[in-house]
Amino acid sequence: MAAKTIILIDLNIILDVLQKREPFYEASARILAAVETGLLKGYIAAHSITTIFYLVQEDKSSTEARAVITSLMQFLKIAPVSQSTIDQALNLDYNDFEDAVQMISALQCKADYLLTRNITDYQPALIPVVQPVDFVDTI
Repeated sequence: MAAKTIILIDLNIILDVLQKREPFYEASARILAAVETGLLKGYIAAHSITTIFYLVQEDKSSTEARAVITSLMQFLKIAPVSQSTIDQALNLDYNDFEDAVQMISALQCKADYLLTRNITDYQPALIPVVQPVDFVDTI
């Protein structure tokens, strides 16, 4: 039996689903559904969880934010962000440090792909960086 494909999911994909952002919602929702049903193994970087909590709390409530995080944690794994992650990210020549941290997190959890809508932010790509709309056909 082949190993499941491992993906690290960028925050923008989670927000596409939570906020039902068009035209991105459908492909992003299909990615999350594939993780939830076990077709893929999905990770999210640890620092993205705090951002999700903050945004949901600002828009709704802390109770709703806790519920959203609890729901996501039922099927997504956390890609740890450690001192090693930060040290390696500092050596990547990325314009956005958060993107560098995401890329190193993806490598450390042995992701096959990093899924994002902002492919150009992850150059040089150390693993394949793919948009949900392009990845969804591979599921």
